[in-house]
Amino acid sequence: MTTHEIFQPFALLREKAGMSIEDVMELTGKSKSSVYRWEKGQVPAEKLAIKVMNERIARANRTHGDRKDAAFRFVDLFAGIGGMRKAFEGAGGRCVFTSEWNKYSRMTYQANFDCDHDVAGDITKIEASEIPEHDVLVAGFPCQPFSIAGVSKKISLGRAHGFQDKTQGTLFFDVARIIEHHRPAAFLLENVKNLKGHDKGRTFQTIMETLKDELGYNVHFRIVDAQHWVPQHRERIFIVGFRDDVPFNFDQLVLPESSPVLGDILHPENGDEEAESPFTTGDLAAVAEKYTLTPKLWDYLQAYADKHKAAGNGFGFGINGRDDVTRTLSARYYKDGSEILVHQNGKRPRRLTPRECARLMGFDMPGEPLFDIPVSDTQSYKQFGNAVVVPKVRAIAQLMRPHVEAILHSARTHDPKLAIADLFEQEATA
Repeated sequence: MTTHEIFQPFALLREKAGMSIEDVMELTGKSKSSVYRWEKGQVPAEKLAIKVMNERIARANRTHGDRKDAAFRFVDLFAGIGGMRKAFEGAGGRCVFTSEWNKYSRMTYQANFDCDHDVAGDITKIEASEIPEHDVLVAGFPCQPFSIAGVSKKISLGRAHGFQDKTQGTLFFDVARIIEHHRPAAFLLENVKNLKGHDKGRTFQTIMETLKDELGYNVHFRIVDAQHWVPQHRERIFIVGFRDDVPFNFDQLVLPESSPVLGDILHPENGDEEAESPFTTGDLAAVAEKYTLTPKLWDYLQAYADKHKAAGNGFGFGINGRDDVTRTLSARYYKDGSEILVHQNGKRPRRLTPRECARLMGFDMPGEPLFDIPVSDTQSYKQFGNAVVVPKVRAIAQLMRPHVEAILHSARTHDPKLAIADLFEQEATA
């Protein structure tokens, strides 16, 4: 076998996919020496790298007519593992740009989405002009402390003012500067419900003043609990903004007719599903023993709960049966699983498996392909704990869609107010 033939399989695949050695390193988190060993055929290449490269090659050979038929284009900022993208694609959108700084989240994202664009890194280092034109901006931005200074003082010093002053150094500033540059038809921002009361309400006031007064958007917000779609109490605030005045109303959000319970997302452990290593094993696809709490950890959690109960505090673990709705899954779940423990007859309780977390967050839904989980349990728990509940966001995206389309229609007719009014009058009389 010649040297060229040894290099050929992986190297040619990588070249056909248009990826550099550095791209593969960033995708997999592996060192340059590890990737070179794949190139030389010394060790088998990681499955994730092969999958992503094959998907890129397949995309290059496909036509993109179906993408052109999308109802709207959107950008996915602070993308995590793609919950917002999954939701907005489900509502008819096409993602044209993605940004996520965490390398493990990027691995999961790229393993699950058929991207025709690279996943960009740190959004603070990306110029707004580098981001493609889009109709909708979606972002689950982190909440950081806002330093609000007096505008008059800034003006006297000849320094920046307005939202660039009030939110400088926070990640919301990056959302605002991109909205200001591109003027999308709409946006959806998601955050913890406590954003509304952060810093005695001043943080939220700054955000709303920026979006409404300084950027000129019509803004709506609502705290929505995920328990209507998944068996989990998870309240998050959603901020929706439209460039034009449209009759959007959060009260029209369509809720499912019935709410699920924990048993709907647990592994049945009766052979009805195939075993999936490392989550389940054997002919019955029983949950792997590693998810059952160790005696030491179980004793610690009980003692910790007793201590705080005696002190009159509410801290403790949460044990759930099949008919229950859980507490909020958090990014710290990998530490001890205390917020959501599953009762087991005759045994110590257990954590959810990452596959069950995917179901609890709506990434795995009946009739849809399984969400790929290419990372460790620790990373997957962090990722799902930081994610959005997909069907909840999809319902909001579907509520937004006709209003986005109305704005796009009005922009094409060059008479925004008349076009929007006419469009909704036609729908009302149809």
